[in-house]
Amino acid sequence: MARRVKLDNYVVPEAPRLGARGWLRWVWRQVTSMRVALILLLLLGVAAIPGSVLPQRPRNLSAVLTYLAEHPKAGPLLDRLGLFDVFGSAWFTAIYLLLFASLIGCIVPRTIAHTRALGDPPAAAPNSLARYQVRGEVRVTDGAAAIARVRIALRPAGWLSLTGKAAYRIRVDERVVKGRGQVALAAESGRLREWGNLAFHLALVGILTCIGLGAFLTYRGQAIVVEGDTFTNAVVSYDSFSAGRGFSPETLEPFTLTLDSFGADFSAAGRATDFRANVTLDEPSGAQREAVIRVNKPLGVDGASVYLQGNGYAPSLTVRDSTGAVALSGPVPFLPKDAAYTSTGVLKVPDVTTGPQIGIRATLLPTAPSGIDSPVSLAPQPLNPVIVFQVWTGDLGLDSGIPQNVYALDDARLSPVRGADGRPAVLAIAPGETLELPDGLGSITWAALPRFAAFDIRADPTLPWLLASAILALAGLSASLFGPQRRVWVVASTESGTTVVTAAALGPDHDEGLPSLVERLIAAASD
Repeated sequence: MARRVKLDNYVVPEAPRLGARGWLRWVWRQVTSMRVALILLLLLGVAAIPGSVLPQRPRNLSAVLTYLAEHPKAGPLLDRLGLFDVFGSAWFTAIYLLLFASLIGCIVPRTIAHTRALGDPPAAAPNSLARYQVRGEVRVTDGAAAIARVRIALRPAGWLSLTGKAAYRIRVDERVVKGRGQVALAAESGRLREWGNLAFHLALVGILTCIGLGAFLTYRGQAIVVEGDTFTNAVVSYDSFSAGRGFSPETLEPFTLTLDSFGADFSAAGRATDFRANVTLDEPSGAQREAVIRVNKPLGVDGASVYLQGNGYAPSLTVRDSTGAVALSGPVPFLPKDAAYTSTGVLKVPDVTTGPQIGIRATLLPTAPSGIDSPVSLAPQPLNPVIVFQVWTGDLGLDSGIPQNVYALDDARLSPVRGADGRPAVLAIAPGETLELPDGLGSITWAALPRFAAFDIRADPTLPWLLASAILALAGLSASLFGPQRRVWVVASTESGTTVVTAAALGPDHDEGLPSLVERLIAAASD
């Protein structure tokens, strides 16, 4: 009970204390308000920005370690704030859960109230319709029959008509106003707008749920497969792999994918027109089938999708050390840098018998110009393939325990091999050639030039539900924005043996169909 406090001869009632239960109720009302929901939605979008700007530890650990090494002051601070794992941080999860609770707190009470109001009739028609701008009158012989005809005219075929006609809730009253007998019809539409609004918010909850469960259950990996090689769907076979906390590697379907050949078509101007990976799939059931994977045309395998993410050349190289022993052999993927497939690659040769470790930084030119002063390919097809490279010696840093990018060469502890002029030596090799490395370091042989395909393999069991939620959100938003919302009144008033039927309609300012609606009702009421 409120207490009274005396202040300067005035008695001011003192507000009662809220207590723990009152404060919890106040906090819940604030969280479930539309204002807070919009603020949380904005915060969620702003909080996701660092996740798209900064490297993320679950996706690219080496990039995070490189960033920390290059930014010794800002890096550790950003790491403590969780900005290298934004979507798994506590503060991002808190925003996500608060938004989830806010939406549920908004939707559930409104859904209950709207469901309870479904059977409620509309408000009775006003006594006079003279103040409404959109109205019409007609004289009839029987007011009750005229109202019955109007009632039929207001009911379209089906409660959800796609012809633009609204579904009306109707009530009819017989009454006496100022000594005149009246039969009054009141009708209103617009429930579709409210249902659309609720469906939209419900779909938002579904989207948030699918995103959360998807991040918990999904997996995604990338693998580079050279022509003739086979990929096995196991964690160890991926070049990079990330999965949700609810994913178990034992659930991976044991399929294999062999890249039989890779085809690429180019226009006369050198622009790519088609990429296709011709593969042979051995399914978990034991069945084998051939398939073609194209850009935006993935291959489905037991709930997972195999996308063609990229392609390039993978020259087959063999490096021998000074004793003639093979130190490195096999195809080496080179990453394209332009539309003409000028590609860069790195060879790291740590296992030499004698002498220092060897690092090679190379550029592949599928169609090399006459000279190598400007190492840029003239065309994407391998018409005159040449590899231009430099050799480095020293410590590759592979024993430091820090993951390294296989496509980058850290030359902090390396020295370039120099030519007779004292500058770093630039060497070139063509397919089928063997080139002796300077300073007696060994030799390099280029045997063949196969292509590779970069596959992106992902599985998310919530994708069908996410699609359904997105469609529901679009349908609900459309119904909420464009659903008809009108109120209609038709009053048949009888005085001194004369019956006058008056019809009026009220709707949004942009509703241009109200005059035609009133004309239709007047025509239906006429004898």
